[in-house]
Amino acid sequence: MSDVPLSPVSSIARAGWVPRIPLTVWLAIAFLLVLAFSMAFARVVTPYDPLVSDVAHAMQPPDARHWFGTDRIGRDVFARVIYGARYSLLIGLSSMIVALVIGLVLGMTAGLGGRAVDEGASRIFDVLSAFPPVLLSLFVVTFLGQGIVNIAIAVGIAGIPKFGRVLRAQTLIVRRADYVTHAVTYGVPRARVFMRHILPNVLATVPVIATIDIGSAIIAVSALSFLGLGPQPPTPEWGVMLAEGRDVLRVAWWPSVFPGLAITLCVMAFSLIGKFLSRVYGVRTR
Repeated sequence: MSDVPLSPVSSIARAGWVPRIPLTVWLAIAFLLVLAFSMAFARVVTPYDPLVSDVAHAMQPPDARHWFGTDRIGRDVFARVIYGARYSLLIGLSSMIVALVIGLVLGMTAGLGGRAVDEGASRIFDVLSAFPPVLLSLFVVTFLGQGIVNIAIAVGIAGIPKFGRVLRAQTLIVRRADYVTHAVTYGVPRARVFMRHILPNVLATVPVIATIDIGSAIIAVSALSFLGLGPQPPTPEWGVMLAEGRDVLRVAWWPSVFPGLAITLCVMAFSLIGKFLSRVYGVRTR
């Protein structure tokens, strides 16, 4: 059995190959780690409560006391950005998990099943892809109702085709690979072939699309919250903050700019890491 060729994942794991990480990716990782620390220890990072208002200090520009200024009812914008990360990131992560689980099941079922199963799964992906992600999320939220759980499900359903099609294509490639054919020829049980050769090499693509999809999910969640379909005020969520700051944008830029900047930096960070993983994955399968 030792003569069975190793799959790419198994070969690299044994070789101990470690890629060179660019500085931009290190900066993206550092930003996300700082953000994660701020989310976990928000009371240490800022002494202000994101829900407590102080009308006497409303609409103050950024200074040494309020780093990001205050909004129209005197709430500290920096505190709201930090606490808002819990909602935006966790909802985005939850929606990505929903899309990943359903997409993985449908994609691998289509790749391993017969022609009828493949056609059925492909038609599901076509129907979901016929609508823009935000529009499809709007439709699902309208059907399910407002709320944090419902918005995570809605954005997750919109992301199913992205995962499903990639995982289906990868399953078809791995299924026909030489190391799988040789393993079957050597008499390896099909369950072992699936667990040792097919599943690990299909899942190798998941970090790439999952990392990039989190950024897309954060944008979608913020867009729905901006339209009033996500968490409701006074919840310190980034999309909600953008909607609240829109009304005072002409007289105060900070209530909108800082949550918008947080969204932009998060999406950029996840995109940089995702593109790096994509390059690494390309080297692994070459």
